[in-house]
Amino acid sequence: MESANFQEERYKKVQFGAWVGIIGNILLAALKAIIGIMANSRALVADAVHSASDVVGSVAVLIGIRAAQLPPDKDHPYGHGKAETVTAIIVAVLLFIVGFEIALSAVKAFFEPLVVPGTIAIYAVVFSIITKELMFRYKMYLGKKYKSDALITDAWHHRSDVFSSIAALLGIGASIFGGYLGISWLVFADPVASFFVAILIGKMAWKLGSEAIHNTLDHVLHKEDTEEMLLAAQNVEGVLQVDELLAREHGHYVIVDLKISVNPSITVEEGHAIGKKVKEKLMEDNYVQDVRIHINPYSNEQGSEK
Repeated sequence: MESANFQEERYKKVQFGAWVGIIGNILLAALKAIIGIMANSRALVADAVHSASDVVGSVAVLIGIRAAQLPPDKDHPYGHGKAETVTAIIVAVLLFIVGFEIALSAVKAFFEPLVVPGTIAIYAVVFSIITKELMFRYKMYLGKKYKSDALITDAWHHRSDVFSSIAALLGIGASIFGGYLGISWLVFADPVASFFVAILIGKMAWKLGSEAIHNTLDHVLHKEDTEEMLLAAQNVEGVLQVDELLAREHGHYVIVDLKISVNPSITVEEGHAIGKKVKEKLMEDNYVQDVRIHINPYSNEQGSEK
């Protein structure tokens, strides 16, 4: 019951985090696009496109979160937890595409007439930096607390927007400064900043995508991460030895495959009861969704080998 309540709480909190991203990004994208066009700032328009891509990413996260909550079925006996990790890959791909489009637009700008951006663009960028940093911190907190790959990836999506906005701020500021001083070549600082934003976005997409792909390939927790599980299983009465413990990450939860040795003289029913106690003990951890146990007969020979 405790685990079910925790999963329900997790779902509500993570879902709320996704909605914060959707609503916040829509407002920021519209604000930056309007002011960017009004102020003739390519960097700000590029930043608006980046925020718009965050909307798509947050929607994908919301869908992934809902899919991950579906119970196990015949085709998915281990549940649908990896839906969130798959969503993280989709968000990373979207991020990479956006970075490429921004870079392409920045390169084209060098072959077109440029004008000095309006000062209002600076205020819009500063507002964006503050808002996106708050969104990043909130989503990162939720993502780590509830072990959501999708939410953590989306949080870094917000942080990349902070970096891109800082780059846009520098470019816009340098361009405006150059206009005041009559230094014509500083006008190109705006598209240069836009190109730098694209590089940051691409790098972030690669990092997040690589981590998400790694997590989809039945990643097994390292020994130091399963020490508490091993100790808990060993302390169950009737368990003479834990032969093997593999804890596989399946999205936001863990599936444990366990081999234990028991007294070979006991009945099958008694051995089953011991296995049941081990399973119940391990599933006290809110993130352990299932434990699959194989019972071995213990022997002195086996013990000395182990």
